Amino acid sequence: MSSDHQGRIVSGIVIILIGFIFLMSSMGRLDLSDFLSTYWPLILIFLGIWHVINQNFRLSGFGLMLILIGAFFLLVNWNVLSAGFWRIFWPVLIIGIGLWIILKPKGFKGKVPKIKDDDLGAFVIFSGMKRQIESKQFRGGKATAVFGGIELDFHSAQLSEGQATVELTALFGAAEVFVPKDWKIVLDSNAIFGAVEDKRKDVSPEKDQAILFIRASAVFGAIEIKN
Repeated sequence: MSSDHQGRIVSGIVIILIGFIFLMSSMGRLDLSDFLSTYWPLILIFLGIWHVINQNFRLSGFGLMLILIGAFFLLVNWNVLSAGFWRIFWPVLIIGIGLWIILKPKGFKGKVPKIKDDDLGAFVIFSGMKRQIESKQFRGGKATAVFGGIELDFHSAQLSEGQATVELTALFGAAEVFVPKDWKIVLDSNAIFGAVEDKRKDVSPEKDQAILFIRASAVFGAIEIKN
């Protein structure tokens, strides 16, 4: 069964359940406001399940995180967990996110150029940065935005041996990456309450394209690839 078909099944089940809940409320069999205040974490759990299925049970850390968070809030609403546990939940969650970023599996397949800090090593916190990469032998690097923003422009750059790897991290921040239209982008992305989007337009595939591998992580942040 394809991931698309699985995703449609999960979406259909969720819609049926929503319809059933409204039907019970219309028939006076269910207090909708009380039900929503107690069971709203099921939304996170269903979204997490959908994400895990959509990823074919691979690289599904984000989906599992949603399921765990939803389960936590559900247990709190059921009074299984005390209110005092809430005070340690968020610090533990942040620690878990940090460990996940460090230990997450690498999603690229095949031979991928190693990350080099010689050509790009950018880090901002509570500030912004714009950098135009002009290296004619760009070998890769890392860029991290923490409560800030980074803009990287690769239009004047050329990749060493036609390939390079870049690692991007946005933690409560944002990163914009501008690449030439004739580059091929291979994206390995993970997002926790954030987004990683490839917004390139009018991209025409060519046989001998330069390949930029981008490993992107957004935690309460956003990363966008543009041309």
